[in-house]
Amino acid sequence: MEESSHQKLSQRDLAILEFEQSWWESDVPKDQAVREQFQLTESEYALVLEELIASDEALVAEPLLVRRLRRMRDRRRQEHTARRTADQEVAR
Repeated sequence: MEESSHQKLSQRDLAILEFEQSWWESDVPKDQAVREQFQLTESEYALVLEELIASDEALVAEPLLVRRLRRMRDRRRQEHTARRTADQEVAR
């Protein structure tokens, strides 16, 4: 099953997953590396990555990485919601 999920992911998707595994090891800042490797802005890359980690194919291909990225995404969303709720309470 893992082989078929790799076939469903594009070469770019696989490259993005590989990049997410090790971008911090580079001396190049992440946004610069994203521009150089994928010709995407940081915002565009974030959208592509968001769609990618939401896919079952990516989860099957790189389960540890995708689960970690999903947890990080969920934590950011919770923090954002908490800040928004706190700001609304202050505004009252």
